[in-house]
Amino acid sequence: MAILGDNLKINGDRLWDTLMEMAKIGPGVAGGNNRQTVTDEDGEGRHLFKKWCDEAGLTMGIDKMGTMFARREGTDPDALPVYVGSHLDTQPTGGKYDGVLGVLGALELVRTLNDLDVKTKHPIVVTNWTNEEGTRFAPAMLASGVFAGMHELDWAYDRTDAKGLKFGDELKRIGWLGDEEVGARKMKAFFELHIEQGPILEAEGKDIGVVTHGQGLWWLQVTVTGKESHTGSTPMPMRRNAGLGMARMTELVHEIAMSHQPQAVGAIGHCDVYPNSRNVIPGKVVFTIDFRSPNQEILDAMKARFEAEAPKIAEELGLTVDIEVSGHFDPVTFDPGCVAAVRNAADRLGYSHRDIVSGAGHDACWINRLYPTAMVMCPCVDGLSHNEAEEISKEWAVAGADVLLHAVVETAEIVE
Repeated sequence: MAILGDNLKINGDRLWDTLMEMAKIGPGVAGGNNRQTVTDEDGEGRHLFKKWCDEAGLTMGIDKMGTMFARREGTDPDALPVYVGSHLDTQPTGGKYDGVLGVLGALELVRTLNDLDVKTKHPIVVTNWTNEEGTRFAPAMLASGVFAGMHELDWAYDRTDAKGLKFGDELKRIGWLGDEEVGARKMKAFFELHIEQGPILEAEGKDIGVVTHGQGLWWLQVTVTGKESHTGSTPMPMRRNAGLGMARMTELVHEIAMSHQPQAVGAIGHCDVYPNSRNVIPGKVVFTIDFRSPNQEILDAMKARFEAEAPKIAEELGLTVDIEVSGHFDPVTFDPGCVAAVRNAADRLGYSHRDIVSGAGHDACWINRLYPTAMVMCPCVDGLSHNEAEEISKEWAVAGADVLLHAVVETAEIVE
């Protein structure tokens, strides 16, 4: 099978300029981005992406979850396409690269093939998955989850944000509700380029992370209920302090994760305290827990221990507790053939690399359930992500996109 020579690489200046141009849409307050899913800013970013795809000669399809599929034809119209991409939506205080690099790196890959007049047997489809972040509408990876059959379409449409707005209504409002059935597309393979969102690659001076596995996760939403009362006049022994319950459970989460080192992490993320007044003892607290591990047994054990011990804490303090699962996926083992294509590309191009486990969830984790899938990672400064200070170097972005180019084209098969 023909492969690209090691001298064939993407246009790094064009990739970087494209990243900076997209970053102008939905600017944050501290140098990053706020382009949350199905907002006006998301819609504007989608229009710019479609414009670039049109200019590259790609044919755009949109499914009923708003996911965008931009197709470059192959020489064999019956050959299964190779899909490549990530997401354009961001956290409320997100960076310029999380997800975006994967979409625009895929676009640059296609532009480079156009420049070089390289033809592939299999079509290549650049993909922008809707609502990967899951911040405005939980859970994360919503559209790829529907695609993979993990969620029902109507259930996804009914997800609400903090203002009570429904995902389906907002998708329609911004004009990106497609008519294509979700999950109808068939793939030969899927590749996703992403920043590491962790410190390992930078610390070890590696150019490329070859992602072999992904951590599974349990997201829990916990409601602790006590009784609101005056902070000054309620005797300490008579208090039913929901805030104290959350504090004890926060310690429990930390203890559970620490007991499974180094294969586990866990933390309290979001919390709402009611009535959130300085002189009222909290009567209710709602908070979220994020447990992750690449080991299925450990992952499930962490959830089970919290569910067993949190009610005991609540009972001791005169509280009640309700625990609801708000998100879950099992640990992921990526396709050995696709992983090998990534590793071979890094070797061929002379980039230093190491195998790595993804600590974050990605659309690739759901697609891997259906089709051969792999991920390419590049370093990010201090491992910082989901933060407006998120930063990568141009050289890191280029290396990742070069490896993506070679892995995808090897899979899509050059026609000579």
